[in-house]
Amino acid sequence: MNDRNIIVRRLTRRFGSFTAVDDLSFEVGRGEVFGFLGANGAGKTTAIRMLCGLLRPTSGEAEVAGYDVARKPEQVKRRIGYMSQRFSLYADLTVNENLQLFGTIYGVRRRALRERIDEMYRKLAMSDLRDQLVGDLPPGWKQKIALSAAMLHRPEVLFLDEPTGGVDPLERRRFWELILDAAGEGMTVLVTTHYLDEALYCHRTLIMADGEMKALDHPRSLMEAHGARDMDELFGRLTRGGTEEKTVAATPSADEENERKEENV
Repeated sequence: MNDRNIIVRRLTRRFGSFTAVDDLSFEVGRGEVFGFLGANGAGKTTAIRMLCGLLRPTSGEAEVAGYDVARKPEQVKRRIGYMSQRFSLYADLTVNENLQLFGTIYGVRRRALRERIDEMYRKLAMSDLRDQLVGDLPPGWKQKIALSAAMLHRPEVLFLDEPTGGVDPLERRRFWELILDAAGEGMTVLVTTHYLDEALYCHRTLIMADGEMKALDHPRSLMEAHGARDMDELFGRLTRGGTEEKTVAATPSADEENERKEENV
């Protein structure tokens, strides 16, 4: 059995003359937590959307859970969980109604779904929110619910795009405990984050700037190799100059703006 749940070979995505992801290559194993670091406009979200089968690559290839993302995107979607930056739950439904709905969409059987929802309530300490309307909750709680919905069907690969945005530091730790538990059970997790300290939870971290890979290794190995005292210093050394220039040129988030124009997903 292939132990690599994500295989990426020279993956590229262009929007006209703008290259959002440029010649990206890496592999991620089963049970691995793999981090993507990069400033806004670095290409992280575009890369994830290609790997989820939501955005067709311009060139290169990628396999997720054993399926080619360009040729068999529907097969890929059945085997992954995806939590996007944009809040995707239903504001006019309660927390429990949202989780029931998403579990049903994913095809989880009734008894198993009830058990998994109860497990999520317990692990994320949100049992008191069952009957609360999602639209009335603060951003941090909404993120908890979105994470729960993405994991209900126990996907082979879980994609998390800025999952802890708007979450306080103590709750971020609880998020990561859940993510690491899932990886310990064999789930592959690919996560993007703006919080550089969160990279230390990852088995390996890929640092991107200008759509390109600048470094890939265990975070502490990268810090040692580059003589950096912490992740902030490492990130600055690897991305200084190129990222800031590209972000200004692409403002506002040109890769995401072009995705919305070119893809109706």
